[in-house]
Amino acid sequence: MTSNKKKIKCRSCNKDIEREVYLLNHQVCPYCNDHSSISCRERVQIVTDENSFIEQDSNLSSIDLLKFYDLKSYSDRLKEARLKTSLNSAIITGEAKIDGHKTALGIMDFSFMGGSMGSVVGEKIKNLSDLSIEKNIPLILFSSSGGARMQEGIVSLMQMAKTVSSIRRVMERKIPYISVITHPTTGGVSASFSTIADIIIAEPGVLFCFAGPRVVEQTIKEGMPEDFGLSERNLKNGQVDMIINRGEIKKTLARLIRLFKG
Repeated sequence: MTSNKKKIKCRSCNKDIEREVYLLNHQVCPYCNDHSSISCRERVQIVTDENSFIEQDSNLSSIDLLKFYDLKSYSDRLKEARLKTSLNSAIITGEAKIDGHKTALGIMDFSFMGGSMGSVVGEKIKNLSDLSIEKNIPLILFSSSGGARMQEGIVSLMQMAKTVSSIRRVMERKIPYISVITHPTTGGVSASFSTIADIIIAEPGVLFCFAGPRVVEQTIKEGMPEDFGLSERNLKNGQVDMIINRGEIKKTLARLIRLFKG
């Protein structure tokens, strides 16, 4: 999206949108339904009851175990991400109410190092799963990630097993787990906790795959379908259960929670 003081230009259809209309529509184009990326804090406001979100583990933050350096040090990248987002990690977690129903809620934020999953993301999801079990409340995770965090090496890859095993304990106790896929969700996150849920919801037009179309094209030297990896194609192939507009996700989650409660 591009903008001036009063209007937003849609990146998809190029139509001008009144800023107030755009914001009231949760940063979704009213003409073409293009869903722009939003922060985890903005998503909390959209999907939870007012002032009901109680954050946990907010001070957990990654450290540079490997003294990793590419164009700059991992420590510097972490500092930049914290300053840019006012977050300490790529996910916020805690207890929240959705239409009066208590939930254990986690929301990833792509703006923090591409939503990459490192040791802190894994630990926070593990602790959130424990909260879900302790209070016997549904677990809901919003994914948005480029995959594992390469700066943490094998420690990052281990989070795939850690998150899946933690969530399995939730599901073994017959506690509902709902996964909401937002743009983009790829790599180690798409291959772990985001795809093992009782119900998988996606926003329209979301890229949801292990490797993106550009990487696949370069690997197999062939072109990909235009809708490769998009939520609409995943729905046709049975990899997501429903596609829901952003403004309807709260109602949908509440309806599903009531259904699971019987």
